[in-house]
Amino acid sequence: MAAGAILIEAFFRKAVNNSLVPCDQDAAEFVRKLKLGEETRVKITKARNIRFHRKYFALLQYAFDCFEPEDVEIPQHLSVRGIVPEKNFERFRKDLIILAGYHHATVRVNGDIQIEADSIAFGNMSEDTFAELYQKTIDVVLKYVLKNFTEEELRVTVDGLLEFS
Repeated sequence: MAAGAILIEAFFRKAVNNSLVPCDQDAAEFVRKLKLGEETRVKITKARNIRFHRKYFALLQYAFDCFEPEDVEIPQHLSVRGIVPEKNFERFRKDLIILAGYHHATVRVNGDIQIEADSIAFGNMSEDTFAELYQKTIDVVLKYVLKNFTEEELRVTVDGLLEFS
């Protein structure tokens, strides 16, 4: 970013005349401060469906709440130090994304290869790709967590959770 540059995140919607209209006070204030004819560089990201994003997190949270790690053998070097593994939502979320096939590899300092979950941030994943991830996450949840559920039962459950939120 250039020195003196101002970085804002603002939301706009398309108006009838094909112009972009500010959706919130911050965006309106930014536009108001521009001088007439002043050029401004913007990066535009089409927002994903926020309700679908919430539905994905409802699926993740429900699966996490139901997840019971099977017998985990604690390595000797950890048990000696009294380290007890716990369930962790962020690790669970990332593992589901990886198992769904949305990941990349990085190299650690010691030379090991680390598999990292792809980002599901609005600017990093398209709506279509996110919809594919949602379906594949359902498949992973049914395979590893909710083994006695059908896909339809899981979908109905998640939809029901959204009605109460």
